[in-house]
Amino acid sequence: MPAWLIPAIKAILPHVGTIVSVAAPAFTRKSSAAVGDQSVLQQQITELQTAATANDAHIKKLAAQIKSTVELLETSASAADSRHRRLLAFCAASIVLSLISAGTALFVYLAR
Repeated sequence: MPAWLIPAIKAILPHVGTIVSVAAPAFTRKSSAAVGDQSVLQQQITELQTAATANDAHIKKLAAQIKSTVELLETSASAADSRHRRLLAFCAASIVLSLISAGTALFVYLAR
């Protein structure tokens, strides 16, 4: 099990009851007397259709946000990659200069 999963579950778990208690009364309940009543059934169907439409709109907004987030991550990754390449080139140049200066110092020491 990933290490991040347990804290995430602990953070979410206290809010599940609140979410269920808020969402449960949103839909019309059948009373025992109105089991065969078509108007209650039609009202429930209408409420479900409205909820599905609202969910569709929220999903589209979430998809747009995820798309922009992924685009920003890709842009940041390419910038980080170019910085990494530049840093790698500077490190290689500093290694070469260090080797040249160490070689020069060794030559001067031995030539004495």
